[in-house]
Amino acid sequence: MVNLELLRRVVEAPGVSGYEFLGIRDVVIEELKDHVDEIKVDRLGNVIAHKRGNGPRVMIAAHMDKIGVMVNHIDKEGYLHIVPIGGVDPRTLVAQRIRFFTEKGERFGVVGHIPPHLQKPEDRKKPADWDTIVVDVGADSKEEAEEMGFRVGTVGEFAPAFVRLNENRIATPYLDDRVCLYAMIETAKALESHEADIYFVASVQEEVGLRGARVASYAIDPEIGIAMDVTFAKQVGDKGKIVPKLGGGPVMDVGPNINPKLRAFADEVAKKYGIELQVEASPRPTGTDANIMQINREGVATAVLSIPIRYMHSQVETADLRDIDKTIGFAKHFLEELREMDLIP
Repeated sequence: MVNLELLRRVVEAPGVSGYEFLGIRDVVIEELKDHVDEIKVDRLGNVIAHKRGNGPRVMIAAHMDKIGVMVNHIDKEGYLHIVPIGGVDPRTLVAQRIRFFTEKGERFGVVGHIPPHLQKPEDRKKPADWDTIVVDVGADSKEEAEEMGFRVGTVGEFAPAFVRLNENRIATPYLDDRVCLYAMIETAKALESHEADIYFVASVQEEVGLRGARVASYAIDPEIGIAMDVTFAKQVGDKGKIVPKLGGGPVMDVGPNINPKLRAFADEVAKKYGIELQVEASPRPTGTDANIMQINREGVATAVLSIPIRYMHSQVETADLRDIDKTIGFAKHFLEELREMDLIP
């Protein structure tokens, strides 16, 4: 059963790309330290937790960074002008709250929306962009905003907004990738006997170029690399192109980024334990930490284990608790069953 209190804490902990030390790193360390043999933080900020074994060396990675924003200008009236960190769609910011991390602690701002009464008809057709978005933090001048702790370079993220829609569904910013980070933490806790030599990695800076996974995989030099990341679920407007659905269980990719023998082994484990795996066709690089792990050193056998969500990179990302629970169960069985195998395709 999903621990909603922990899931919410993982989701809401601060940590945009490059600033994971603001909160989420400490949460990960606290949750994992009593369930692994060794835990450390590397120079980029990755948390690497090691459960020793005599079998194949495995790196399982879930990225802990968030997309967000950075202040790049404070105008004379005290409004903040911002630029994106990672893939932020500016249209999702209109009439929303932003949580900033200033020199004087957490502050909130709002992205204002001009009332329709004051808009010209032609303005209503224009989408928001980074040139038009400004953040109101309650200041009347640049000096007042600076007195509040704001500076050029101050970072922010979508304000917390965790809600339970019904018995099985939740919606919140940052299920990407905090829901898989939560699943990885719970997998590490649930793991019992295993032969594999397992490194659980809470990776940094995935949203700005898979950077954390690059250096972690170089250091660990795994034989097998598993990326845990969210994927798209069927939703309004997908025109039938998206196959995974909410409530359908964990998702595993097939394609050139995926080792076929490792993928076949995953199917065997799923069948043994009665877990249905949804399949996602990925004819190109998957856009996950598996991309960079696969081409580490002399090559790594990689796979992607995903939890499907709707409305990715928005403040209302939506997931099904049953998918989370089943993903944890599958990951546990997969790691416990893993043995030395021929991984050459």
